[in-house]
Amino acid sequence: MPLSAPPPRSAQGEATQAVDTLAGRNNLLQLIQLRWLAVGGQLLTILAVHFVLGIDLPLGAMLGTLSVLALFNAACWLRSRSASHIGDRELLAGLLVDVGVLSTQLYYAGGITNPFIFLYLLQVAVASVLLRPHHTWTIVGVTGLCFAALTQWYQPLPEPEIQNGAVSAHYAGGLLLCFLLNAALLTIFLVRIGRNLRARDARLADLRQRAAEEEHIVRMGLLATGAAHELGTPLATLSVILGDWSRMAPFAGEPELREEMEEMQVQLQRCKTIVSGILLSAGEARGEAPVVTTLHAFLDELVAHWRRTRNSPFGLNYDRSSTPDFPMISDFALRQMIDNIVDNALDASPHSAPSLLAACEADELVLRVLDEGAGFAPAMLERFGKPYQSSKGRPGGGLGLFLAVNVVRALGGSIAARNRNVGGAEVEIRLPLAALAPPHEDDGDDDR
Repeated sequence: MPLSAPPPRSAQGEATQAVDTLAGRNNLLQLIQLRWLAVGGQLLTILAVHFVLGIDLPLGAMLGTLSVLALFNAACWLRSRSASHIGDRELLAGLLVDVGVLSTQLYYAGGITNPFIFLYLLQVAVASVLLRPHHTWTIVGVTGLCFAALTQWYQPLPEPEIQNGAVSAHYAGGLLLCFLLNAALLTIFLVRIGRNLRARDARLADLRQRAAEEEHIVRMGLLATGAAHELGTPLATLSVILGDWSRMAPFAGEPELREEMEEMQVQLQRCKTIVSGILLSAGEARGEAPVVTTLHAFLDELVAHWRRTRNSPFGLNYDRSSTPDFPMISDFALRQMIDNIVDNALDASPHSAPSLLAACEADELVLRVLDEGAGFAPAMLERFGKPYQSSKGRPGGGLGLFLAVNVVRALGGSIAARNRNVGGAEVEIRLPLAALAPPHEDDGDDDR
């Protein structure tokens, strides 16, 4: 459960590939839906023209071609259920099959004289949204060649479409229906496809942001580890000096000085604990490894340590009465994260006690930290958890919340901030119970 190092580049690449796979699968599903509409529309049109309008069509050949398209679409649906990557070439191949089937149907139904020949524009429009430019131009070239071929090679319809210089009613109706189909399908499906692509871009942007934040954490970790090495010796020296002073007669005889020295020793011990925790998180110390404890013991110890080391006359309001007790793993990163949130609440409202409330909801541990301060500014809420976003006005401020967000994220949880209606602010931390539970080790014994 300790806060791990940022994932390697290969893991970030796998995450990006997962986003692309999801977007490709969604786009393939949109094409599948569009193709089912094409199958149903072609079937109704063929039957209506043949049996209602009385125009003889080669039903065997046209229905056979339509059956091939339906089988191909069923295969595409099965393909969409797999976890492998669906790229531009696969989408291009599907669109080429659609163009081929449409060209075959037009060949049997009048070629250039068929008003539905303008359905080629739908294929080009879909390709322009889904595919890269060179693949889109492939669709443009293929549809152009098919269009040109159908001006020369096709089976003419029994009824001429132009009589005495006027367009027949059938042809005019077909043109109107073709226009309505193009307009409706373009509006519906291009909006859906565009939404899928925007969602993909948003997920990729989020991944890039996370990668940048993780690189920032690496740099901070290197600096913190170096500083911890350097601070170890002077802190030890100060501890020895304070111990010697506390035994000297001039200091021992002054109660106020002795009280201040005790406070100095407490704060010095806190500094040494922080330095040890930094080295432990970096894997350079083994004095305090993550240990198995219980939720109640962890929270009680954390609160007792906070009250002992913070100079707050109002203390800390603490309630875990509605939280069940269960085994969990405790480590420095988790404790430090909660301490940072409570410290921020104390800084926001130094004249009142902050509150730490623990509860379990569903499969999550929910920790709520409340204060009675001025609340978060709108700009802070918009960029909550980003580095160097702080209302304290200190250089380098805001790193505590930034690190807290990343610790929670590493555990698979979430953290949110809001302003309370009664005044003050609330920070809510949600951690999956599964991430806190100790691993179950198999002892390997068989019951016989």
